Amino acid sequence: MLGEVIRRLEEDAEMFRIRPKSYKFRRMSTRFEFGPFLFDPQRRTLSKNGAPVEVGQKCLILLETLLRAEGQVVSKSDLMNAAWQTLNIEESNLSVQIAALRKCLGKSESGGEWIRTVQRIGYQFVKPEAPSAATDSRNFAATDPRLGGKPSIAVLPFINMSGDSDQEYFADGIVEEVTVALSRFRGLFVIARNSSFAYKGRAVDVKQIGRELGVRYVLEGSVRRAGSKVRITGQLIDTSSGTHLWADRFDGALEDIFDLQDRVTSNVVGAIAPKLLQAEIDRANRKPTENLDAYDFYLRGLAGVHQFSKEGNNAALFNLYRAIELDPNFAAAFGLAARCYVQRNAGGWVTDHPQAVAEAERLARRAAVLGKDDAVALATAGFALADFVGDVEDGDALVNQALALNPNLAWAWLFSGWIKIDLGQHEEALAQLNRAMRLSPNDTQTFSTYCALGMAHLIADRYNEALKFAEVAWRDRPELLLPRCIAAASAALAGRMETAEKAMVVLRQLAPTLRLSNLRNLQPIQQTEAYAKWAEGMRRAGLPE
Repeated sequence: MLGEVIRRLEEDAEMFRIRPKSYKFRRMSTRFEFGPFLFDPQRRTLSKNGAPVEVGQKCLILLETLLRAEGQVVSKSDLMNAAWQTLNIEESNLSVQIAALRKCLGKSESGGEWIRTVQRIGYQFVKPEAPSAATDSRNFAATDPRLGGKPSIAVLPFINMSGDSDQEYFADGIVEEVTVALSRFRGLFVIARNSSFAYKGRAVDVKQIGRELGVRYVLEGSVRRAGSKVRITGQLIDTSSGTHLWADRFDGALEDIFDLQDRVTSNVVGAIAPKLLQAEIDRANRKPTENLDAYDFYLRGLAGVHQFSKEGNNAALFNLYRAIELDPNFAAAFGLAARCYVQRNAGGWVTDHPQAVAEAERLARRAAVLGKDDAVALATAGFALADFVGDVEDGDALVNQALALNPNLAWAWLFSGWIKIDLGQHEEALAQLNRAMRLSPNDTQTFSTYCALGMAHLIADRYNEALKFAEVAWRDRPELLLPRCIAAASAALAGRMETAEKAMVVLRQLAPTLRLSNLRNLQPIQQTEAYAKWAEGMRRAGLPE
C-alpha cells in the first residue's frame, strides 16, 4: 500500500511540477523517515537530524500507530487501545498525549501540523506537502487531482449582524440556500453545508480551512436584517494566498431576498468559472417559493432538522407544516417534513408507527410531484419513501434524479448509500457513502454516514469493521437506536459476546418495545439475505422475539 501511495505522490508531483523528493515520508524496512525525523519502532526511539528526541513512551506508541496507518484516519478508540490497552481511561488522556506529540514534532516543512484532527472521529498523520512556491502559489489540498480540476469552494457561516440572536436561523438559512444554488453548477465542487458550519463561531485562517476541506476558495460574509430591509455582504477568498478575489454588498427589501441570493451566487460563479453554461445559471435562479413567510418558516425548519434531536425535530415539523400551509406548492418543505419522520424513526421517537408511515408517504409523494427539478425535494422525498415507508424502488429512483440534478448534494449521496444498503448492495453503498464524506468531511451529522458504513460492512460480513464504525456513531449520538443495533449485531456475529451484551443492555433501555418481530421498522432492509444476517446478529446479542 505504501508503495502505491508514494507512486501516486510522484505522479502528483509531476502534475504540479514538484520534484518527487519534496515528499520526504518513506518507510525504511522497519523504520519510518519523515522530514528531519527518523522513528525506529523496534527500539522505540525518535531522532531529529540524527539527534535523539526526548518523548514519552505513550507518545511513541501513538506515533507508531498513526505512521502504520499510512495516511488513513485512526479512530480515537483504536489509539487508546494501542497506548493503554485494557486500561479504562478518559479520552482527555489521549488529547493530552497528542498535544505533547505535536509539540515535540513542531511544524512540518510546509508549515502545517504533522497530526491532523478529524472531528469526532480520530487523528491522521499528514504527509508533508511540497513548498508552496513549487506549486505556483496553489494549495496542494485545494487542487486535489481527485476533483478532476474543478474549482472547489466552501461557503462559511455568515455572521448575523442583526443584533438579535433569534435571527441566527435566518443568516444560516441564507448560507444554506447559497450553498445549494452553487451546488447546482456542475463546474463547481461545493463542500456541504454541515462541514462548513463546523467553523461557525471560530476564528480560523482561510489557508487552514483550505487545507482541511480541500478547497481552493471560501465565501464568507454577513447578513443584517432590520425590519423589512436586508443587507448581504460577501467576499470570495483564494485559500492558497488569502487574496480577496471579489467582494460586494447587496441591499434590498425582504421581499427581494431571493433576488439577493441570486445576485450573490451569480457574482461568485462569475468570479470563479465565467464559462459555466447559462442554462445552469438559470437553474440556480429558481425560487423555492414566492411566499416570504413560508420561506421564513422553512428556514426555521432547516435549523431544527440540523439539530437531530427530539426537540429540534418537533420544532422542525411545526415550522415546515406552517410553511406548507402558507404555500401548498412548496416542494422542498414537503420533502424536508418527510425526512423529519425518518429522523424520528432513527431516534426512536415514533409512537404510532402506521400513522407516521402514512404521513411520511403523503408528504414524500407530494414533494416528488411538486419538485421534479428540485434536488432537495427529490432527495428528501426519496429517502423517506425508501428508508421509512419501505418503497425502496421509488425512493431509489427519486434520489437518483436528485443526483442527476445536483451531483454535489452530500445529503443525496448519503441517502443513496442507505438505499443501497436496503437493497443489499454493500459495495455500491460504500462508494456512495465515501462520496458523501468527501463532499462533507466535517459534517455535524457524520454519525449518520458512519452508521451507514457500519451497516454496509455488517452485511458484507466484515463484522469488526462494522463494529468500529457503529461505535464511532453511537459515541457521537448515544441516544440513537440504530448505531447501537449495528454494534450489538456485529459484535455478536464476530463472537465478541461481552461487547454485544453490553450494547444490548443499553439498547433495551432506549427501546424497551424493540423486538425481532418489529426490527424491520427501524431499518427496512429489503434484500432477504442481508436482513437475515442483521436479524441473526440481533438474536445472538439477546433481542427477544
